[in-house]
Amino acid sequence: MDITESILLQILPNARQQAGVFVPALNASMLRWEIDNPKRVAAFLAQIGHESGQLRYVKELGNERYLARYDTGTLAARLGNTPDADGDGQRYCGRGLIQVTGRNNYRACSMAMFGDERLLELPQLLEQPQWASESAAWFWQSRGLNQLADRGEFNRITRHINGGLNGLEDRLKLWARAREVLC
Repeated sequence: MDITESILLQILPNARQQAGVFVPALNASMLRWEIDNPKRVAAFLAQIGHESGQLRYVKELGNERYLARYDTGTLAARLGNTPDADGDGQRYCGRGLIQVTGRNNYRACSMAMFGDERLLELPQLLEQPQWASESAAWFWQSRGLNQLADRGEFNRITRHINGGLNGLEDRLKLWARAREVLC
């Protein structure tokens, strides 16, 4: 199921000119990762719309102090970052339309997308529209979110992406708009 720039702007009106940049990348990524029916596409676009500020941000917002929380300690270890304060927190901060975060996730994403570990050396690739879209679609499929979208389990999808229900009101508004346009 392909989307057009017009459709994307109806769902994510604040995307403005970014919509045209992302449409080809989103269509290719959704096709590859089986986000291929109106329910899946609606839930996916709502989630990436929220996570990326409607396609405006492909890198986690936060200063060095904020990103340092990924550098050492329990969270850093869970993400697969080195235990030393060596900059892994900044290097493997959230990137892409769903904010792939941490060395382990970058490695898994890289292996799925490229068959090698190039994202460990070039994490900024996830800031490019093609790879920002591809990484989001990979994350979505790898977490079984297509099946949750088929069942309409939007809150569970949000928890898988965000770890909680942060921004739920905005996500639900985007989802309602997407379902109105696509379903």
